[in-house]
Amino acid sequence: MTIYRMSALLALSVSVAALPQSVRAQDLSLDDSESTIVLPGIDVEQGGAPARKAGQARNPQRQSGPSASAVASDELVVTPGGRPEARGKVAGTVQVIDRGTIERSTSQSVTELLRENAVGFFSEWTPGQTSINIRGAATDGQGKDFRSQVLVLVNGRRAGTANLSKLSLADVDRIEVVRGPASVVYGSQNLGGVINIIMKTGRSAPGTLVEGRIGSWDLYQGKVQHGGTSGGVDYYAGVSGGMRDDYHSGKGGGHMENTDWDRRGATGSLGYQINPNHRLEFNARTDGVYDVGFRGSAANHFARDDRSNKSADASYYGRTSDGVFNWFLQSYIVEDVDNFKWASPSSARTSLDHNRRELDIFGTRVQPRVRPWEGHELLLGWDWEQSTLRSERVRVGLGGAPIGQVPPQDNNQTDRVHGFYFEDSQTFFNDVLGLRGGMRYTTGTTSFDPTPHYRDQVNTSQDYDALTYSFGGTLAITEGIVLRAGTSTGFRAPTATELAAATTNLNDTQSIGNPNLSPETNEQIEVGANISGWLGTIDLALFQNVISDRITTLRRPGSDPAISDYINNPGDIEVRGIEIGFDANLMRLIGAEQSTWRWNLFSNGYYHFDMVDKGAPATANTDKVQRMYEYETSIGTRFGQSGAGVRDWSLQIVGLLRGPMWYDTEEALLIPLGEPRNNFIHRKDPFWVWNIRGDIELTEGLKLFAGVNNLFDVNEHPIFIATDTQPCIANPASQNGGCGTSMPGREFVAGLQWRW
Repeated sequence: MTIYRMSALLALSVSVAALPQSVRAQDLSLDDSESTIVLPGIDVEQGGAPARKAGQARNPQRQSGPSASAVASDELVVTPGGRPEARGKVAGTVQVIDRGTIERSTSQSVTELLRENAVGFFSEWTPGQTSINIRGAATDGQGKDFRSQVLVLVNGRRAGTANLSKLSLADVDRIEVVRGPASVVYGSQNLGGVINIIMKTGRSAPGTLVEGRIGSWDLYQGKVQHGGTSGGVDYYAGVSGGMRDDYHSGKGGGHMENTDWDRRGATGSLGYQINPNHRLEFNARTDGVYDVGFRGSAANHFARDDRSNKSADASYYGRTSDGVFNWFLQSYIVEDVDNFKWASPSSARTSLDHNRRELDIFGTRVQPRVRPWEGHELLLGWDWEQSTLRSERVRVGLGGAPIGQVPPQDNNQTDRVHGFYFEDSQTFFNDVLGLRGGMRYTTGTTSFDPTPHYRDQVNTSQDYDALTYSFGGTLAITEGIVLRAGTSTGFRAPTATELAAATTNLNDTQSIGNPNLSPETNEQIEVGANISGWLGTIDLALFQNVISDRITTLRRPGSDPAISDYINNPGDIEVRGIEIGFDANLMRLIGAEQSTWRWNLFSNGYYHFDMVDKGAPATANTDKVQRMYEYETSIGTRFGQSGAGVRDWSLQIVGLLRGPMWYDTEEALLIPLGEPRNNFIHRKDPFWVWNIRGDIELTEGLKLFAGVNNLFDVNEHPIFIATDTQPCIANPASQNGGCGTSMPGREFVAGLQWRW
């Protein structure tokens, strides 16, 4: 099916009855009486009101706030253009996970929250490491996530990692996901999209919160947060920590040794409102997961990790009194560390293989805007960033046997990059039609720096540049129906390891760099609709994403040990799909919206009806894109009471259908019990996982909550073929003592939350 036939299908889909709109500006710390919005480097027009049509009002009947399922057209979002604007003016698809959704989840990391809301495929290798796939673009794990195809941000600037499992939810206010490269504000890595983690501040999270929870497998978690304002100053501080022992797999499984973890983090924010038109803000945070088991594909019983992410940013934003000129300046520093305390006694004959990788980033950006006349806005931007990657690696042979030292998993590099961009937008006919377009030119230099244990290293530098664009428009058919369409491009620059290094992998295979690599690129076409009415909100999108010049490895024929070369794969990945999210207020459906009862039905999902890897090896048994779901759906309902004269309570049930996935596994499986040949690409069958959570207000400000994850004790894993079931299909000689690896089985969680 071509994208043009997809457009016709979407045109038919918008003929359904309109559903209600809502405005949730308070989720962005916005108050109509205030003149600023408190997100890093972002401001709004005088008065702070979100864009609405004449006569269009907030909907006070909204039962529980927006969910991660559908964002109403008049809700503000900040990630697509780097400033707040109504969802209905954005030509791309945006998924928002707000604070209410976060607090109603029993997730214990950012990965688990996004997984529960069907953002994309998550590999979940270990409790501390995952990779992501959104619209065919993927991140890499095991420390190589600093330059991936999905861009992860914190407060609008680069997080330094795409491994979301190392990041906790304790101080997160909301998460916005932009699907595909639908923005020129961001540079390298946004082929699959942008995930922006927005932290709490004193104005978005005033008051004090204390929470503790316990659960299965000796789970203990706690957090303390306090925020507020005093005059023109606002402040926020939060600390959190937790731990859990090894979990048990689901029905028919047993004890999953080496799956325990410890978490700890802290966040601080300080803002100073100089006057209604000028603001300073400073944010600092540290987060990480420590001594976390790395069971992985070999059911490893002794490999462990420490993974941490620290950052600070300072922002200034302002405007002229008439709102014609706006400007934003931000500087930031990031330290991201992965310390792999691994070993591979079966395949590499090592009793210790420690690899420490540290990424240090310093960056700044300037983003002025001008509004010369009604409905017109011109945004300009310049950003600069320097990052240094430093790694060290030590190996010890099994039983003390002599073993050669080899370069780290990631070789040392320095990267310097500049980006220049603009975006011009204009609305017509009283905001009925909106057009926007922009371009970005990115230029950088990657240097291959001296690396430990690298013999005969030739230090080299490689320049790269990329010109990307984003064009689109929106059309408000009625107050409840907004159509959108757009096209955009993205890129990912190669790393020093890919350009020049000879890397010895954990299993003693080698990957050889290629100085002639070009940046990876992609082109996306998308059409969509946002439909709002009396019942709720539904958002639809049809898209085509084509990823070209992918940097992959190609094995040299007859090499022993196996040697692979980095190449630009001549075959594209082509993905076409449909995405649907909705949030419906069922109390309106039965005519009881004025009561104290609350009942919502919500869902988010997608179906990739065409997902082809044209660069798949000729010997492969499928051309499906690997590590990507063919379809996935999150669906749930929330029922309860709130309001005057009642004790607030709610019960939520969420089901996640993890659809089929194809994978040329790294596991060593028995032949033919596990696979017919060792390069066979497996199809993982779909499976459901159900979570349930309830809460009740014991007294004002004090809430008791409890939940069950994996309610039906399913014994599965999103990526591993050899799960913890019998008969064991893994080869014992390569499993380092285990059979297979399953995700956690049925898990119970309970806790208390106190606010004042």
